[in-house]
Amino acid sequence: MTEGECFGAGTERDPVRLFEAWYQEAVRSGIAQPDAMGLATASREGRPSARFVLFRGIRGGGFDFFTNLGSRKSRELSENPRASLLFFWQALGRQVRIEGTVLPVPPGEADAYFRTRPRESQISAWASPQSEPLASREKLLEHVREAAGRFEAREVPRPPSWGGFRVIPDAIEFWIHRDHRLHDRFLYRRTGAAWEISRLAP
Repeated sequence: MTEGECFGAGTERDPVRLFEAWYQEAVRSGIAQPDAMGLATASREGRPSARFVLFRGIRGGGFDFFTNLGSRKSRELSENPRASLLFFWQALGRQVRIEGTVLPVPPGEADAYFRTRPRESQISAWASPQSEPLASREKLLEHVREAAGRFEAREVPRPPSWGGFRVIPDAIEFWIHRDHRLHDRFLYRRTGAAWEISRLAP
């Protein structure tokens, strides 16, 4: 077994299980924002865009995140339901790239997650027309005050314009930093119900 493989890459047959082990180690390490996840989407015409979102767990075999359904990323995923995800934990010398098909998170699951969010974040979900032009910050704060007043002293429901997406992976690559740019890279590619594993040159 090589030094790279001692981290599970190349030996663990299930890349989702391997990712979960790596992610939990990143959480335990105390590094800042281990849940920061790069998300790349593309329009129907193939115009790409990327941003960071927060990883919100693995369910139904996929990687979940939540957002305003009117945002640019949501519009692009409606037009072209494929995405690429990226995690980079510099302190651990590890990176994970994920590619796959995107499905909506079921409404009941989105409701359940929304209820776990801080109340201020729930209010913000109602107040912000994400990705739309905004006249001023004061206008945004006005929207926040209006939403806070609307739900004063009662539970904030999930807005119809807010939900989740689930990336079902068909390829996951694990990267481990090595000296002299001789990094270890292991690509897991879905073949039917199984995963094919190959080592890539750095």
